[in-house]
Amino acid sequence: MKLDITTLGGEAAGSLDLSDDIFGLEPRTDILHRCINWQLAKRRAGTHKVKNRAEIWRTGKKMYKQKGTGGARHGSARVPQFRGGGRAFGPLVRSHAIELPKKVRALALRHALSAKAKDGGIVVIDSATVAEGKTKALKTAFAKLGLANALIIDGAQVDANFFLAARNIPDIDVLPVQGINVYDIMRRHKLVLTRAAVDALEARFK
Repeated sequence: MKLDITTLGGEAAGSLDLSDDIFGLEPRTDILHRCINWQLAKRRAGTHKVKNRAEIWRTGKKMYKQKGTGGARHGSARVPQFRGGGRAFGPLVRSHAIELPKKVRALALRHALSAKAKDGGIVVIDSATVAEGKTKALKTAFAKLGLANALIIDGAQVDANFFLAARNIPDIDVLPVQGINVYDIMRRHKLVLTRAAVDALEARFK
């Protein structure tokens, strides 16, 4: 698959052949779905917690005699039936993470890249560098390229000025190539790769 390379200014900068093993697969929604579920479950904090009847500070003395009242046969005031009592079967601190094999995760990333390539959602730029970290100038450059909702992947190191200029633009994410992931690829309309990012991805899946 051949794609044209542009600069941030919108000028042509040659072309690039993308590997069909990474960008030319037929996307499988089941693999993408599994990987996105794995990502979202893994990032949940799982810190929700309630107190059960053993953790409530309240007297355990029997409230009234067992017989003769005509009411229910209550004992402790810490039970869930009473206001201020413990919660029955409430959430506890736990991990929501699920297991997903490494090979499935790697395959899902390739399918996500292929899905973007198939939809025409991949843009390759020469480099993601700017002279000054000015948001206004970068927004103008993105408008020329038609980037309103995009994930931008650079090489191993993101240019500091580019990151500063892009971080205040809504719906624009900037990541180094090590941080590329299925969820961020699929949630943005466009995937912008630098030449260094493409080289790193092809070396990673070689």
